Amino acid sequence: MVSTDTAITLADASLGDLWDRVFGTQPAPQQWLVIATGLLALAAVAPHSLWRISRNAVTIAHEGGHGLVALLTGRRLDGIRLHSDTSGLTVSRGRPTGLGMILTAAAGYTAPSLLGLGGAWLLAAHHITLLLWLATALLIAMLVMIRNAYGALTVILTGAAFLLVSWLTEPGVQAGFAYAAVWFLLLGGVRPVFELQSKRRHGGAPDSDADQLSRLTHAPPAMWLFLFHAVALCSLIGGGRWLLGL
Repeated sequence: MVSTDTAITLADASLGDLWDRVFGTQPAPQQWLVIATGLLALAAVAPHSLWRISRNAVTIAHEGGHGLVALLTGRRLDGIRLHSDTSGLTVSRGRPTGLGMILTAAAGYTAPSLLGLGGAWLLAAHHITLLLWLATALLIAMLVMIRNAYGALTVILTGAAFLLVSWLTEPGVQAGFAYAAVWFLLLGGVRPVFELQSKRRHGGAPDSDADQLSRLTHAPPAMWLFLFHAVALCSLIGGGRWLLGL
């Protein structure tokens, strides 16, 4: 029989170990792994055939950005839908105009890049496990607001990947997965903005985020496209420097 004092000591030790595991630092990976994961992420973003699949992860970040900022600005989040054609829809209620609506509309195209930048900062500080757990927590929170089966499946699979890697794998595997994920967000945040610009040039996407922001602010859509480009490219440059240790 284990005494009460012993049980409390073991519980405290377990909680202490868990705290150290999540919030402690891990050794930085070798430079070749950082470069290799960057090239792997680029291979998932650049070819059109792979991008049609990998873009689903960017859509999760895009719609999650809309949803998170909607909540932070006091709007009511009704639900998020993710579709198999990599499009998505986030529905929130509140004032149809004003700063909250503007920030919510602007969050989509900037979210993947800013999440990647935040992830790069955590990795530069050697918080690899913390990054994986934060990503898992955000995906679980997002799952609550998903309103269609395909979206739920996509978020569950993505969250399960982060959870399993953070809980079951060795530090080297965790580092490779975390760096690949952050590189992917940084690189994957750039391409959708160019795609949106191309669609608008050819008369497509008449109700895009840039057009909605134009109607809300009376500023031209080109200004918002410029902002999206600036955030994506600056995040890629800054995040890339952090990841490479420059």
